[in-house]
Amino acid sequence: MIPLLLLPGMMCTGALFREQTAHFSAERVVQNAPLNDHRFVHTLAQHVLEQAPPTFALCGHSMGAIVAIEVLRQAPARVKGIALMNTNPLTEIPSVRQKRHPQIVKVRSGGLLEVMRDEINPHYLADEEDSNDILELCTDMAVELGRDVFLRQSLAMRDRPEQSKILRAIRVPTLILCGEYDKVSPLGRHQMMHQMVPGSTLAVVSDAGHLPVLEQPIESNRHIQAWLHACDSRIHADNLG
Repeated sequence: MIPLLLLPGMMCTGALFREQTAHFSAERVVQNAPLNDHRFVHTLAQHVLEQAPPTFALCGHSMGAIVAIEVLRQAPARVKGIALMNTNPLTEIPSVRQKRHPQIVKVRSGGLLEVMRDEINPHYLADEEDSNDILELCTDMAVELGRDVFLRQSLAMRDRPEQSKILRAIRVPTLILCGEYDKVSPLGRHQMMHQMVPGSTLAVVSDAGHLPVLEQPIESNRHIQAWLHACDSRIHADNLG
């Protein structure tokens, strides 16, 4: 079976995919790729490829999906399937861009925990009241990664390229997944991507926001499993041909 390579979102470690790693590692190699050491999307993608298996199915969340699209652009023959979750292939809109500078200033002055707790985490979940453990995990991941990673990732997101042309050229099994109530990357963005990618599957996870892999892991895994099956079947058919 094709190895599964997971790319986490901004200020997330491999713990974001704890449910997926536990589930899918029973049947295939699962590798989490950190996105911590570079401040441009293209250099992050280069680093991912240096650490990746020769061929793989690629699954990215949010910022990780943006890097995943760039990985596909740089090495299309190595990516046998791609899953893009809770993301946005467009350049950053001005209103979001304007919020980054004060956040960067705060974090440079030691306010990482404040920015994550008060400005970023509250937008992640569909139901915050019943998800304190997820918010705590988000905070723990951010603290583990630290100030410098936040600064590099913020600049990478701010300066990211427009990726629509790459999406229109995708010809491998593609899953586009989002939470029903995602406030960071709304459903409309994913419907747009679904229209761009020929033959793609759009999966909307009910009762989830920006983190369906944590909020609704069983439903998320079901969609990922179906996509992986399509990747494996495509490779098998290509080998027979």
